[in-house]
Amino acid sequence: MNVNFSDLAGRSVFITGGGSGIGAAVTEGFLRQNARVAFVQRSDASGFCDDMEKRTGHRPLYISCDTTHTSALKAALDKAAEAHGPVEILVNNAANDQRHATGEVDENYWDEAMAVNLKAYFFACQHVIPAMRATGGGVIVNFTSISYMMGNAGYPAYTTANSGITGLTRSLAREFGPDNIRVNAIAPGWVLTQKQKDMWVTAETLAAHIDRQCLKKELQPEEMVEPVLFLASEASRAMTGQVLVADGGVVVTG
Repeated sequence: MNVNFSDLAGRSVFITGGGSGIGAAVTEGFLRQNARVAFVQRSDASGFCDDMEKRTGHRPLYISCDTTHTSALKAALDKAAEAHGPVEILVNNAANDQRHATGEVDENYWDEAMAVNLKAYFFACQHVIPAMRATGGGVIVNFTSISYMMGNAGYPAYTTANSGITGLTRSLAREFGPDNIRVNAIAPGWVLTQKQKDMWVTAETLAAHIDRQCLKKELQPEEMVEPVLFLASEASRAMTGQVLVADGGVVVTG
């Protein structure tokens, strides 16, 4: 990655799910911009932090946290602020796109899906906004998905939550724009993280999806980094309430 967003240097960044998949690529992207990065993840990420320090010269702050536990998420945000200063850039990335059939969803499953895919986004935003207001502004980038735009079947709780993320993004952008807080979302297409390869990708489904793309290529986690950095930087200072689609041209809007 050769793109340089100089205004990101020294900024306090907090990323949920920042130690694997797209989140890991985003963590590395911010580190290479010389930002101060903290991230949360349920699984141990100390080895990932060692690797990032070797590769970028900067070590991210890893905080073990299940984002569905709101009190733990708020405590992690406070810990990051103590280490790096008030969070200036929040990236809500952690999600679970587990496949499920409508008829098999019970109340507990629904609540758990909303907790990880939507509730955690709201309460992370709620918790960082006061400090952003006090310091004259900030940036929130929420990861959603093109799944709900496509009307995908096979995971209705997930697509519902992602639709809700778009609504949340637009509402917060309107409410806190006067405080110079920008809130945008990025909607990736089918990005071939290791999790996707291990759990969902088959030769047939991948070929069918790429056939729907304008760009006939497999999307990689690294290709989501520059769009996030753009939304976090002053390069997008006139943008808020937007959903930036990065899907190889499946969902063509305008």
